[in-house]
Parts: sequence; C-alpha cells; structure tokens
Amino acid sequence: MSTTALVKSGEGVSTGEQLIQLVSFMLSNEEYGVEVLKVREIIRMPGITKMPNTPHYVEGIINLRGKVIPIISMRKRFGLPESDYDSHTRIMVMDVGGGLTGFIVDAVSEVIRIHSSEIQPPPVMVSGNVDQEFITGVFNHTERLLIVMDVDRMFSPQEREYFGSVAD
Repeated sequence: MSTTALVKSGEGVSTGEQLIQLVSFMLSNEEYGVEVLKVREIIRMPGITKMPNTPHYVEGIINLRGKVIPIISMRKRFGLPESDYDSHTRIMVMDVGGGLTGFIVDAVSEVIRIHSSEIQPPPVMVSGNVDQEFITGVFNHTERLLIVMDVDRMFSPQEREYFGSVAD
C-alpha cells in the first residue's frame, strides 16, 4: 500500500503505528476501502457518453469541468452481477496512474481512520490470483470485513495507457 494517505501518528498513538484514512464504499453488499488521498471527488451519476470498442467494464466518458474522464463500472470490473443505478449510486473520481478515472460504486459510506496494524493480509487463496493483486488487505470493520484496495494496481500498464488515450 502506498503511503500517500498515511497520517502521522501524533494523535494519541505512542507505539509508532501509522494512522490510515480510507474512503469506504459498497459494491454488491460488500464493503471496500481506498486511500482517502486517491479520491479527488465523489459525484452523483451524470449522463455517460458511451464509447465504441472499449473493454466491457468501461461505461463511457463524462465531462467534468472541462476534463474528459473515463468511467469504469466496478461491478463489471470485478465480475459482479449488474444492478440498476439508484439514489445512492456514485462515481468516485480517483487519481489512477497520474490521471483521473471515475469508478461507479453502489454507495459511498464513510471515511474510516484505522491503524496500519489492523489491516491483515488477504488470504493466499484470494491474493494469489494475478487479477486480485490490487487487494492489499482486509480490515474487520464493525463486524464486517472491509476489503482494502490499491487502485493503482487494478489495471495493467496497457489498460492505463488506453484510459489515457480515451481521455485525450
């Protein structure tokens, strides 16, 4: 996990642990988290312009204050069943590989502050798959497991290059 969202441990923590801030979001009744500093903004669902010949998980593009941003369906990217958008559906605009990309999620929950030692590595059965290398750990959050992700590792270099060309 990169250290961009790590906060200095001067807030009542004397063990030298780092405090991490995650934005949690829901996808198909599962909770995920990404580093708060990766998230540029969270917006309601706008009209999305479809693009031909894109990967199945690319919903299209939007214009966000003069900047064209590719929009990814997290459900499709993770192979989850599709669901209709509702009043809770949001686009999380994140910094991925130096460019902005929007991710459609079912709902954005909260910002969670946890100690780095509370994040456990994902089981080898799960993390051993190359497609799952963006899962950096799991955290027991209010009797539920929150899956911690690194969005920079979600796409191959070719995919990131493709998204850069879509936004140009």
